[in-house]
Amino acid sequence: MRKNTIDIITLGCSKNLVDSERLIRQLELNGYHVTHDSDNPQGEIAVVNTCGFIADAQEESVNMILELCQAKEEGRLKHVYVMGCLSERFLKELGKEIPQVDKFYGKFNWTELVNDLGKVYMKEHEFERRLTTPKHYAYLKISEGCDRHCAYCAIPIITGRHQSRPMENIIAEVEHLVSEGVKEFQIIAQELTYYGVDIYGKQKIAELVERISDVKGVKWIRLHYAYPKNFPMDLLRVMRERKNVCKYLDIALQHVSTKVLTNMQRHVTKEDTYALIEKLRQEVPGIHIRTTLMVGFPGEGEQEFDELKEFIKWAKFDRMGAFAYSEEEGTYAAKNFKDEVPDEVKQARLSELMDLQQSISAEVQARKVGKTLKVIVDRREGEYYVGRTEFDSPEVDPEVLIPVGDGTLRKGAFYDVEITDSDDFDLYGKRV
Repeated sequence: MRKNTIDIITLGCSKNLVDSERLIRQLELNGYHVTHDSDNPQGEIAVVNTCGFIADAQEESVNMILELCQAKEEGRLKHVYVMGCLSERFLKELGKEIPQVDKFYGKFNWTELVNDLGKVYMKEHEFERRLTTPKHYAYLKISEGCDRHCAYCAIPIITGRHQSRPMENIIAEVEHLVSEGVKEFQIIAQELTYYGVDIYGKQKIAELVERISDVKGVKWIRLHYAYPKNFPMDLLRVMRERKNVCKYLDIALQHVSTKVLTNMQRHVTKEDTYALIEKLRQEVPGIHIRTTLMVGFPGEGEQEFDELKEFIKWAKFDRMGAFAYSEEEGTYAAKNFKDEVPDEVKQARLSELMDLQQSISAEVQARKVGKTLKVIVDRREGEYYVGRTEFDSPEVDPEVLIPVGDGTLRKGAFYDVEITDSDDFDLYGKRV
């Protein structure tokens, strides 16, 4: 064990990652050496930032906690602390079941950890972070919580009501991050399009994105986790007019069958969903749409699943993920619906959707062969530099591979790259 060293492990989404980065900064200001997601943790203290969204994520979080507690019992660790969504949701239960943990914190009171270590939480550095991403891009969390109350979702139970950050606060953080070399911002929230309603009385996401795009040094802005109901159409104007706002939108649609959407309490219909996709592509030519879909929700029979497949064939999403419904304690669906679709049927449907999307993705990527695209370089990997276009978000989307023989490329720099080949997901290119 290395004294004065803390290892932080982050599980779950990029919103959790932002919290971990803020905690790292506070700990470093207090004199600690901090590692993040280390392959070989060597600190005397470990902190797990947990995910509690669905059953698989909860299991991963619990297993990590148990693994660290085992290390503590064997004398390889002195202290284990737990924070994040799983801890927020099951605070009392976890405390009883895993007493080896020194202390559990929730989603929002993790700041107390600094004080519990005998240090001082520095309020004046509240939104400073030590980035765990490459220094040229960062995730920017603009709000917490969600007011939507979809039937399957435990997020409102965990995070509470939607709370927007003041616009001036966000802009100040952007300016600070730009001064540290950040060029690309992934704008994130549980529900992006609701930004501003709670503090300004109306949706203000379009204005916020405009103001961020005005900050000198901001090269790319990418938008994540929009909601289809009452989508703010003025945001499309901003995406169309501002060169540093990527033509990219992550909007979780979940399903297309009106019956299933009604059961999900999504407050949209099949017709609404088709019309929205058409509007997005009409207003922002070239837009790449990422969506997430769910299979196996109560009420999804063969007819409803067929509707979903037809929708995917029609929409030809540029990026798509999917997952099987899992009943979450305390949600509307858990209280009011029977989890009636067998697990083997859910998994078969999930595989069918992803196979369908794989062929669509191959078509989408093949259409880029012969084009010259702007690419930001993230890293070198073997005989390739690995980068992304404006249509690709880190970690989840395809990448562009450029042979090292094309010359030295700098991480975080932009290059014009001619796309020479593609596979089901990634692109291959040469520097122009």
